[in-house]
Amino acid sequence: MTIIAPAAAGGGWDGVARELQQAQKANGLVNNVQVVNMPGAGGTIALGNVSALDGHPGNMLVGGTGLLAATIQFDSAATLDDVTPLAVIVEEYDVIVVPADSPYETLDDLVAPWREDPKSIPWTGGGSFDQLVVTDLALAAGIDPVDTTYISSDGGGEAIQALLNGTAKAATGGYPDNIDQIEAGRLRALALVAEEPIDGIEIPTAAEQGYDISLTNWRMLAAPAGLSDDDVDGLTQLVLDSVATPEWQDAIERYRWTERVITGDELDTFLEDEEQRIRNLYEEMGL
Repeated sequence: MTIIAPAAAGGGWDGVARELQQAQKANGLVNNVQVVNMPGAGGTIALGNVSALDGHPGNMLVGGTGLLAATIQFDSAATLDDVTPLAVIVEEYDVIVVPADSPYETLDDLVAPWREDPKSIPWTGGGSFDQLVVTDLALAAGIDPVDTTYISSDGGGEAIQALLNGTAKAATGGYPDNIDQIEAGRLRALALVAEEPIDGIEIPTAAEQGYDISLTNWRMLAAPAGLSDDDVDGLTQLVLDSVATPEWQDAIERYRWTERVITGDELDTFLEDEEQRIRNLYEEMGL
């Protein structure tokens, strides 16, 4: 089995791939499993390569919200329709943060001046997904996303530095990337971007504060197209067996992921809804 991470080593997709590899090896689920990193164009380079592997069941591609967004942003030739989605396995929540010495103590405190003068509040985030969350929040607050200022950062660490040095006044980023800075008192969390409160995370959701946003950074696995039903069933079961292992459950705790497993018809509906939702956000951004 080859698990393909559509990004360089060290990122979220790579982490999913390597933790799955470890879970499968440790439990004898696959005799020989390797991880291959294939970065480029938001994951669409890897997607294109996997889409050319029709009928080869010995490959799985890690993807997620960011990959789906990249197919829309870059209008890539290959889309998720050209592979076989197997399962969503985890999701990660964004958190809206400001520096600890910021005058904004609640989400309303931040949104009020942003609504009055959208360009007066420069935002940042670690990637394209975070910009989608800012766009979603702007729409929920009645702000035209085109009027907002978003400073793109190369990863969560750079986004945090932009906040701490005053380049940006607010940011969205993955909860796992920001929790250490929040707990250390350098950042103040104003809202968690989730449909409902999450056990163990003592941050009020944006929805609880009147802003109906809930876009999550989910991670999924897909196989090439052109597989038999038996192959698809077997690969889906391999994923389910992998995420049931103690090693994977340990990874969930270490990475502060939230387990969410979606397969079958429910997965098809989920991906269709997410694609339309993300496409609408890009249109609102004027892209």
